Amino acid sequence: ADASPPYPIAGEEPVIAGGETVGVVVLLAGEGDEPDIPIDRDEVLRAAALAALAEVAVTDAREEAERKLRGGLISELRAEPMPASEATSKAAKLGCDLSRGAITLVAQIESTRPSHASALVESEFEGSVAELSDGRLYSILPARGGDDAPERTLEMAGRIVARLRGHGLAAVSSFYPDPAELHRAFREAELVLDVITREPRIAEALKDGIAASGVYRLLFRALISDPQEVRSFYEDTVEPVVRYDTQYRSDLLATLEEYLASDCNMNATARAIYAHRHTVAYRLDRVRELTGLDPAATEDRERLGLGIKAYRILAPALPR
Repeated sequence: ADASPPYPIAGEEPVIAGGETVGVVVLLAGEGDEPDIPIDRDEVLRAAALAALAEVAVTDAREEAERKLRGGLISELRAEPMPASEATSKAAKLGCDLSRGAITLVAQIESTRPSHASALVESEFEGSVAELSDGRLYSILPARGGDDAPERTLEMAGRIVARLRGHGLAAVSSFYPDPAELHRAFREAELVLDVITREPRIAEALKDGIAASGVYRLLFRALISDPQEVRSFYEDTVEPVVRYDTQYRSDLLATLEEYLASDCNMNATARAIYAHRHTVAYRLDRVRELTGLDPAATEDRERLGLGIKAYRILAPALPR
């Protein structure tokens, strides 16, 4: 297709902002005779360029004001709890509807264009709010769907996490129906990001949506609201096993974990850890002696499995 202008170019003037050319004003020659009144074409071009520059300045100022509002809201929510009515009102001014709840997202941005990551979130998740701070991207993703809002919003958030992989690792909180809890939601998302950064297996569980992911979500929320409860549960279950492994450089915890992953099949566990079946049986006996919980009993097995997950989350904060 012919991309040339319909009329010849009679003159042009660059639009310059901050020493950088951001555009150009073009004057096209019309048809027919010259106008009766003489026109200073250079003056017309300069005036048009100034008008364009003023429009650019207004647009930039508006966008900067919106960025400050977005950043201000997220910074406030991260710093301390905010009443639901206040959070909802401030978010509404940014086109973000928190009336039915939201999910928060935190990403560690490693790419050279962090603003592209922010733009990606806001363009692909309508009504979202995003802010870049200290190498991380923080975002609020408002509820989507109807009665299935928690599941629907988490599903859409997962797609955003996948799209952000080119920029860095990202994590989301669980769904919070009450805007007053978004401070806690950001803490949860930050905790999840910290954990999946060092524990790829948890990252895979959360990404794939396997059954264990729901347990991890419950543990993350519990750790934010009552960290001592999670710590106590760990101490009451697998802490003696972890301590024994550390002291004697044994593999009781790894054996137990593989036994649970193998649906309590002794032979499958032995093959997975390259050990004899009797070695597996001996190690499971030691687990039973140390914890008072029997890996072969359903209820005890569930407690041990949950204790292992609690350990994976708590590990960095535990004494060495």
